[in-house]
Amino acid sequence: MDLEYNSEREHLIIPEYGRHIQKLINHCIAIEEDAERNKMAKSIVKVMGNLQPHLRDVPDFQHKLWDQLFIMSDYKLNVESPYPIIEQEVLQAKPDALPYPNSPSKYRFYGNNIQTMIDTALTWDEGDMKEALVYTIANHMKKCYLNWNKDTVDDAVIFKHLFELSDGKLDLTEGKEELSPSRNLLRKKPNKNYQKGQQKQGKSNYRKR
Repeated sequence: MDLEYNSEREHLIIPEYGRHIQKLINHCIAIEEDAERNKMAKSIVKVMGNLQPHLRDVPDFQHKLWDQLFIMSDYKLNVESPYPIIEQEVLQAKPDALPYPNSPSKYRFYGNNIQTMIDTALTWDEGDMKEALVYTIANHMKKCYLNWNKDTVDDAVIFKHLFELSDGKLDLTEGKEELSPSRNLLRKKPNKNYQKGQQKQGKSNYRKR
């Protein structure tokens, strides 16, 4: 008896159902009588459903099974389906490419949301609320800058970047208010000694039990 290698076998369109289901579908395609072919197609769908019991609560479960039946037959199966048959062209159509965010590459460390926040601030009327929002944005920019560069930064640098990103419409260079100190914006690293003390205390409490 000659051994049959997987590489020599027919390609499985949906491997999850196994080779036997694929062979049943191929046999169903070859049946000449319509009534018998339709009857076998329904039986195959029932078997497919039994092989996927965890999906029975999924909406349109039966519809999905019939779709998979036609897909595995490479759309060669001529039977009556209780559901609209998904078109092969629709199934094989490539999704539209997602556009890349248009953020200035030299200020990538601020992230894409900063530009959205700046654009929103530009739509606000002049006043205390807008000024508070602009300073909030500037503080967030400073925090992003520090997290990226791991160093201190002068407020003038942040104001300059904000001015550029807003096309010269948001200018804090003449403002009297300063941004939050760098030490308050930097990510605080956990104290290793404190963590070790907590671990020792936990082990001690466990032994007491």
